[in-house]
Amino acid sequence: MSRIELSFRQVHLDFHTSEHIVNVGADLDPEEFASTLKKAHVNSVTCFARCHHGWIYFDTKLFPERRHPHLTRNLLKEQIEACHKKNIRVPIYTTVQWDHYTANEHPEWLVLDEHGYPTGTKLYEPGFYRNLCVNSPYRDFLKAHVKEILQTFPVDGLFLDIVRPLDCSCKYCRAGMEAEGLEPSDPQVRWKYAVKTINNFKMEMTDFIRQFNEDCTIFYNSGHVGPMQRSTVSAYTHFEIESLPSGGWGYMHFPIAVRYARNLGVDCLGMTGKFHTSWGDFHSFKNKRALEFECFRMLALAAKCSIGDQLHPSGRICPVTYNLIREVYSQVEEKEPWCKGARPVSEIGVLTPEEFMEGASFTQLPPAIIGVTRMLQEGFHQFEIIDSASDFSRFKVLILPDNIPVSPDLAHKLEKFIADGGSIIASYESGLNSDKTGFALKELGVKLKGPAPYSPDFIVPRGEIGRGLPETEHVMYMRGLEVEPEAGSQVLADVVIPYFNRTYRHFCSHRHTPSSGKVGYPGIIRSGRAIYFIHPIFSQYHKNAPLWCKKLFLNALDMLLPEPLIRAEAPSTALITLNEQTAENRWVLHLLHYIPERRGQDFDIIEDLIPIFNVRVSVRVPKKVEKVMLVPEEAPLDFKVKDNRVEFTIPKVEGHQMVALNFT
Repeated sequence: MSRIELSFRQVHLDFHTSEHIVNVGADLDPEEFASTLKKAHVNSVTCFARCHHGWIYFDTKLFPERRHPHLTRNLLKEQIEACHKKNIRVPIYTTVQWDHYTANEHPEWLVLDEHGYPTGTKLYEPGFYRNLCVNSPYRDFLKAHVKEILQTFPVDGLFLDIVRPLDCSCKYCRAGMEAEGLEPSDPQVRWKYAVKTINNFKMEMTDFIRQFNEDCTIFYNSGHVGPMQRSTVSAYTHFEIESLPSGGWGYMHFPIAVRYARNLGVDCLGMTGKFHTSWGDFHSFKNKRALEFECFRMLALAAKCSIGDQLHPSGRICPVTYNLIREVYSQVEEKEPWCKGARPVSEIGVLTPEEFMEGASFTQLPPAIIGVTRMLQEGFHQFEIIDSASDFSRFKVLILPDNIPVSPDLAHKLEKFIADGGSIIASYESGLNSDKTGFALKELGVKLKGPAPYSPDFIVPRGEIGRGLPETEHVMYMRGLEVEPEAGSQVLADVVIPYFNRTYRHFCSHRHTPSSGKVGYPGIIRSGRAIYFIHPIFSQYHKNAPLWCKKLFLNALDMLLPEPLIRAEAPSTALITLNEQTAENRWVLHLLHYIPERRGQDFDIIEDLIPIFNVRVSVRVPKKVEKVMLVPEEAPLDFKVKDNRVEFTIPKVEGHQMVALNFT
């Protein structure tokens, strides 16, 4: 792991520049470049050695044919020297699987699909997204190129972009599979081989880099961080979680990715962009309130900050962009003392269905993990996203959302977790064996009968599970499972069936058949410290957010976790997180209130800041609290202690407010 601490205020400065543009870098003023960054409170900037067009931006001795044909100066060298004079780190960017020059000059190195055709951008379409195979001799070029960077510059870090498994049938991959006795025509075999290939590449490249530089940071970017990165975490010094909410990721991607990544033992950096849409959106500007939210949310989730920009081909840095960044990063700098070394305080672990998906990416996150993340955040709960290899003992409650198959090993871990005093909430197919023929997790106290015979059907809340809901039918749109409670299990809510399922032979009204009033089967079952929902409530919440699904789930959580870390009287649009600074002997509570809104068709935006007032908060604390104060203002708050909870009121939350709880 690198000995360099990640900077809180980074810029990722793209420079993908066409060969059809002249005078590249001609207007760079190194002093202006570095001074503009410094004035914007930037303390790390990622600059380019080589871009997706395939062009190199320094005086390369090994590959002069790849130097941008219209580059007027030794651009990268001048950027590094100017920034280092002002104590600004300069990690160096190079591309891996996209390189337009190489794709044209070495088509034999391209990834081929099962039909033998190159993948990615079509030949007569604009774009440099044809994929290159790292099993080909291209790998040797990459090593030589990276070696030259390491021997030419004082390298603070390396950002290697577009490094992900690719289903490839090129001659090198086919030969590799056949040498291992594998059948290349089998898609599952190819995918497993692709994962093995990219994992080997990362481990080998990190070992190679360390021959020349023992300390530089190393990151391999795939646009997402999830369970696929676990097996190669030693190849990374940190994670940079690319997540431009307006660039396809959406506002739910980052909290999911970082709540998983921050548990893998390396530092995390969030990466958004200054663009209105996404990368390469020249002369556009993100709304200031949106950029604030995205950066402050990174701090709240115990991550550092990075803002993506793209340098104009002329090399002239945009002062308007860096005025915007300055307005946000000046605030980040003020907040840093209460964020350094922070680690999340959590009590709930959520197993991610992504572990059991093939090829998940930021555009393919499982609906259930999005739904459960929304529900927990809207309920102000403190949680991590984990996988089956995680340490369960850290948590009081585990949640298995909708699609978590349970192997014998996982069943044993979950059984031990419950035996040691933990609780579980599972839904729909979670808890079933891998064949979905029965429940492997016996603690749920149910037997599988099969798919629910009716859909939509209707759940009738009652008692504690139904708190805040009328005791009447509530439609459950997505089909569930029919189960039989084991002896000793308690049915918390029944399912009432419709008159009939909607078909062309018999249907009623516009959408679905109403309730017949007849109880059909159990809907929510409790067995000791386990509660099971027959419906995919988390996927349903992601699809169209029925409030009753969230209330049923949060009520179940209250039954198993009656004293949560945080209670707050705040709108569900607020985000509340709790971090610990061990060295300072304090907890820091973050409360954010920004509201993403779908004003255009493509993505959510944030334009306005709507303050909230007199927010009452209660925190369950492990030891005596000496003082509570608003930070960075360092304004003391009145507080009272009741049992093991500290209660206080935040007078005003204008976007983002931190509260420090200092222990004695």
